[in-house]
Amino acid sequence: MLRFFTAGETHGKCLTVIVEGMPSGVRISLDKINEQLARRQQGYGRGGRMLIEKDKAEILSGVRGGVTLGSPIAIKIENRDWANWEKIMGTEESNGEKAVDCPRPGHADLTGGMKYNHTDLRNVLERASARETAARVAVGALVRQVLEPFGVEFLSHVKRIGAVEDTADVNAPDFFEKVKNSPVSFGNEDDAKKAMEYIDNIKESGESCGGIVETIVKGLPAGLGSYVHYDRKLDANIAFGIMSIQAIKGVEIGMGFGVSELPGSKVHDEIEYSGTFSRITNNAGGIEGGMSNGEPVIVRAAMKPIPTLYNPLRTVNIKDKSPHKATVERSDICAVPAGSVVVEAAVAFEITKAFLEKFSGDCMEDIKAYYEIYNDRIKKF
Repeated sequence: MLRFFTAGETHGKCLTVIVEGMPSGVRISLDKINEQLARRQQGYGRGGRMLIEKDKAEILSGVRGGVTLGSPIAIKIENRDWANWEKIMGTEESNGEKAVDCPRPGHADLTGGMKYNHTDLRNVLERASARETAARVAVGALVRQVLEPFGVEFLSHVKRIGAVEDTADVNAPDFFEKVKNSPVSFGNEDDAKKAMEYIDNIKESGESCGGIVETIVKGLPAGLGSYVHYDRKLDANIAFGIMSIQAIKGVEIGMGFGVSELPGSKVHDEIEYSGTFSRITNNAGGIEGGMSNGEPVIVRAAMKPIPTLYNPLRTVNIKDKSPHKATVERSDICAVPAGSVVVEAAVAFEITKAFLEKFSGDCMEDIKAYYEIYNDRIKKF
């Protein structure tokens, strides 16, 4: 089974990740992993750390000559800011500087301190930080290379930042090219300017802002996932993967919450046949009964505002229980464009996992053979 584990703190020496369950024979491009890491660091409204970190992945094991071996793959991402934090975050010795006594509302600080009995809340925030998502993006960029020979494509964009919505048509031929060149990952340039102005105003007021991102997966065969087992349902696992990302508070697939507002005839996708089965619409977002149905998978995620505010909220000092202002850590004003890259990576992992569960094999040759047999069969259904 495909799975991964990450380790590392936001100001620690590095982030590391181990990926298990990759078949042998997958051609791996390190440039493609670093390309996704670079995407994660972009976007209007990012904080000062993005000027310091230039994330690069280093594959330590599991790949030889650019091809996977079938053994666990270890990846390292250095933290360039480590030199300024070595005496504070050292694994053997720490000088105890920059201790955090005042938890930030909306962050893991207080509850994490209570759970693990940390009297310095830096022990919590260093791991709870969204810095960990760099490792997640590396994983997504790695495993999606399994699917490239099968024509599976992952696309993402930002639908909303705060009060500003992108009104561009996602089906326009040049939509994703415009998204690629947009500082806020919008398809409409006028809306993008409004979003940047919104972020500027939010920054001046000491606030932060969230938004909505969307990932679209094209080229999937019908039948990934299961209607038989609750823990193999594709939509359930996608929702789990996305909800495990820091700051994500909601997930929609297809029409999402909109299904509650319309009659059934306006929700369910009618079926047609012209050599193959297809849906006339895609309100289900490519997933029915916990399985991919052959239409594009469409997933949206709601990202809350960053909890660190430069106009900090009220909190309580955990040492003397006195009222206080929350601790201010270096942070972003808006990380929604980066969030779209992280969500895309999480979806890529869950889709790849489901793909390998369906077309199981220890090497790519076996997986391709099983895939071709399955596709030939369902074409005759």
